[in-house]
Amino acid sequence: MKIQKKHILWFILIRLIAITSILVSVVIIQSSTTDFIPLLPFYYLVLLTYLLSLIYLCLCSWWRNYPFQAYLQLVFDLLLITALVYISGGLTGSLYLLYVFPIIGASILLSSRATFIVAGLAAVLFGFLVDGLYFGLIPYFRLDQYRERSLGLVLFTIFLAWGLFILIAVLADRLNRSLRQTREQLLLAQKELEVKERLAAAGRIAAQIAHEIRNPLAAISGAVQFLKAELPLDEDQKNLMDIVLKESNRVTQSIEQFLDLASPGKKVFSTFKLAEALEETLALLKAGGELNGSYQVAGNFSSSPLTYYGNVGQFKQIFWNLTRNALKAMPGGGTLTVDFLQDGKKEILIKFGDTGCGLREEEKKHLFEPFFSRFENGRGLGLVVVRRIVDDYDGKIRVNSAPGRGTEIVLSFPVRRVRAAPSKEKHQESGVKTAAIPG
Repeated sequence: MKIQKKHILWFILIRLIAITSILVSVVIIQSSTTDFIPLLPFYYLVLLTYLLSLIYLCLCSWWRNYPFQAYLQLVFDLLLITALVYISGGLTGSLYLLYVFPIIGASILLSSRATFIVAGLAAVLFGFLVDGLYFGLIPYFRLDQYRERSLGLVLFTIFLAWGLFILIAVLADRLNRSLRQTREQLLLAQKELEVKERLAAAGRIAAQIAHEIRNPLAAISGAVQFLKAELPLDEDQKNLMDIVLKESNRVTQSIEQFLDLASPGKKVFSTFKLAEALEETLALLKAGGELNGSYQVAGNFSSSPLTYYGNVGQFKQIFWNLTRNALKAMPGGGTLTVDFLQDGKKEILIKFGDTGCGLREEEKKHLFEPFFSRFENGRGLGLVVVRRIVDDYDGKIRVNSAPGRGTEIVLSFPVRRVRAAPSKEKHQESGVKTAAIPG
C-alpha cells in the first residue's frame, strides 16, 4: 500500500486517542491505589507523546517522505512504551502489552517486512530491559518495585512476551493482506461495473442512432450509386462519388456494431467446431486483403478438435475483431498465434497472441472500454463487442502484454452440460447462457 498523508494523519490521531485513554485510565486507577504507577514520570511521558505528535504534524505538512515518517514514529513509540514499562516496574506491571499497538500499526501502514521488524525491535527492547533489571545492570525506577524472581520465571515471561509479539505480527499481517486483497477486488469490481454501465449507455445510443441514421444513410448511398451509374461524370466527380460511398459504408459499419451492442437479438445455438469458425473468419480476412503475406498464422487451432455449444456467429465475431486488432498492432507484419485449449472439464481457453507493439498499463486498463482505440481511424467498438459476448457466456478475459513484447488475449468460457433434448424454440430464446459442452 502506498502511504499517503492521510494515513500519517490517521496514525497520529489514533495515537493521541490511545495515549489520552491511557491517561484517563491511569488517573482513575490511581485514585483507588497508589501502587499502580508513578504519576509524575508518567505525566512527563504523556506530555512528551503530545509534543512528539505536534512535531509529527509539522513534519507531515512540509515533508513528503511519508514511509520514513511512519518508521520514525513507530521507533519513538517503541522507545516511549519501553520507558513506560520501565517506570511501571518491568515485569511487575503488565504494560508491556502496549508493544502490540506499534506492531499492528506497522502492519496497517507498512509492509509485512516492516511488521516483523517492529515486532523484533519490541522483543529486543523488552528483553534488554527485563534482563537489565534482573541482573542489576539497570536499577529499578523505585526500590519498592523490586520482586524476588527466579531466572526461569524471568526467561519464561520474556519468551511468552516474544511469542505474543510474533503471533500478533503474523495475525496482523495476514489480516491486513486479506483486507488489501479484498480492497483490490472491490476496486476491480467497481471498475467492471463502470465499464458495463458504459456499455449499457453505448447500447442505448446505438438504438437511437440506428433509427435516426441507418435508413436515411441507406437512401443516400443508394441515390449516389444510381447517379454514378446513370450520369456522365468526369474523373474528379467519380472520385468524389467513391469517397461518399466509402464513407457511407464506414458509417454503416459503425451503426451495425452499435446495433449489436444495443440489441443482440435471438440467437440460434448449436455445437460447432471452434477451428472451423476461425478458419472461415481467416479466409474472409485473406479475401479482403487484411491478412496478407506479411503475416504468419501459428498455433494449434488447425488441429484442435474442440467444440463448443453456442452461437457460431458470435464466435466468428469474436475471432474477427481479435484478429483484426492483432493485425493492426503489427503494421509491418508479424506472427498471429491462436490456440484452443481445454482446462480440465471446467472451461475452454481461446488464446490470441501477436508480436506487435504491446500495451502500456494505462492502455490495458481502457482496452475494452467503448470508443477507446490505439489505432488511426479506429472506432473503439470491436473489443467492446468481444467483451459483451464473453460476458454473455459468463466468460472471462485476461490480457498479458508489455511495450515491445506483443500482446496475448486469453478468453475463458465455462463448460456446461446441455439438458437433454431441448426444443428448437427454447434454443432460440434462451440466450447465450444456455450451456456449453466440451469436444
